Amino acid sequence: MTTTATPHAEPFYHGTKADLAVGDLIGAGYASNYGKRSQARFVYLTATLDAATWGAELALGQGRGRIYIVEPTGPIEDDPNLTDQKFPGNPTRSYRTPYPLKIVGEVFDWTGHTPEQLQTMRDHLAELDRQGVEAIED
Repeated sequence: MTTTATPHAEPFYHGTKADLAVGDLIGAGYASNYGKRSQARFVYLTATLDAATWGAELALGQGRGRIYIVEPTGPIEDDPNLTDQKFPGNPTRSYRTPYPLKIVGEVFDWTGHTPEQLQTMRDHLAELDRQGVEAIED
């Protein structure tokens, strides 16, 4: 896995349904949005709005999806759930960190995926769940 030190030049995003404010911290330790919802050891971030959009749309919880602009407070590494197993070289620019993310802004004008795309992704995630595939948390 590649580890990148902070600070970073490019903006990073975090998609969720949590209603948060600038200055808040997003940290690990909460129930994961995926699989058996076990306690997440990492918080996830991305450098692409598309990946953040998926996060905002697929996150569990009530309310609308939100995309926050975040700054890592510590080193980040490639997300092995996407990079090492599915997309070598990290074309999705997806990362994780055990350190909190500081919210520095919010993206309000993002466009969601079509209902068909969302259903296809939900079906795929349900199939992974049926197969017992869990997120890599080591």
